[in-house]
Amino acid sequence: MSIVVENITKTYGNQKALDAISFNINPGQIVGFLGPNGAGKSTMMKIITTYTAPTEGTVIINGHNVITEPMLVKKSVGYLPEHNPLYLDMYVKEYIQFNASIHGITKNRIKEVVEQVGLIPEVHKKIGQLSKGYRQRVGLAVALLHDPEVLILDEPTTGLDPNQLVEIRNLIKEIGKTKTVLFSTHIMQEVEAVCDRVIIINKGQIVIDKKLSELKSNKNQVIEVAFDLRVEEQLLNQISKLSKAINIHDNTWQLTFNTSKDMRPIIFDFAHDNGLKLLQSQLKNEDLESLFRSLTK
Repeated sequence: MSIVVENITKTYGNQKALDAISFNINPGQIVGFLGPNGAGKSTMMKIITTYTAPTEGTVIINGHNVITEPMLVKKSVGYLPEHNPLYLDMYVKEYIQFNASIHGITKNRIKEVVEQVGLIPEVHKKIGQLSKGYRQRVGLAVALLHDPEVLILDEPTTGLDPNQLVEIRNLIKEIGKTKTVLFSTHIMQEVEAVCDRVIIINKGQIVIDKKLSELKSNKNQVIEVAFDLRVEEQLLNQISKLSKAINIHDNTWQLTFNTSKDMRPIIFDFAHDNGLKLLQSQLKNEDLESLFRSLTK
C-alpha cells in the first residue's frame, strides 16, 4: 500500500476535525478526496505530509510512519498545498533550482520536470508575472522534483480558467500513470475526468469510499415529474421500482428508481390509469454532484 490510514482522529480543543478515519490507497491510483469546507480534508492531508500530527491513530506512507519516520515520509511524498507558497520576486528557473538544491537534485532532473509540467516558455520570467495556471505548474514542479512515489494535491485547480483547468487536469492524469495521487477538489467534473476512486468526507468522517466506476454503474434514475392535480405519496408508491418520492413543490415530484430502464413510459401509464395529466417528465440521473450534496447536507 502507498498510503495506509488507520483510525486517525485529530482534535483542536473540544472540536474534532477528524473522527477515527481509515482508508488505504494502492500504488498507481488517483483518488479524489472530497468534502465541504471544514470537513477535515486539509487536516488529513497535513497529517499525511507530516505537517501536523494526529491526536490518535496511525498513518503509514510507503512503509514509513509519519510520526516516527517523518524524514523518510517527506522523501517519498510530493505536496502541493491549497495556498501554493511561492517567492513572487524570484525567477521560475531560480526558484526551482533553489528547491532542487535542498534535495540535491541534478540539472538533468530539473530540466526533465520543467518539461513535464510545461514550464519551458516561462522559466525566465518572475513568478509574480505568471498566470494562476502557470503558478500552479511551478508548485507541481517543486512537488515532483525529488521524484516522489506519492503526490498530495490540495485544491490544485482553484481559481483556474477553463483552459487552465483542462491543462492541469491532463497533467495530473499523466502524473498518475506512474505515481499515487490523492487529489482534493470542489470541482466534481475534475473528479469524474481524473480520478479512479472517490472518498467523500463530512464532519470529520468518511461517508463514502468507492471506485468511480462503481458509482457510475450504480446510479439511481431520477425523474422530475409534474401532474395537473395533487397526488399523494401513497399513490405514487404504487409505481414499479420506485425507491423514493420527494415533493418539490405543489404537484411536482422527484421520483427515484433503482433501475437503468427508462421509467418515463411507466410514469405516463400510471398518470393515465389514475386520471392524471403528465405536464412534465424530465430525466435527471443522479451524478457525483447530487450524490455529494445528499451525503454532506
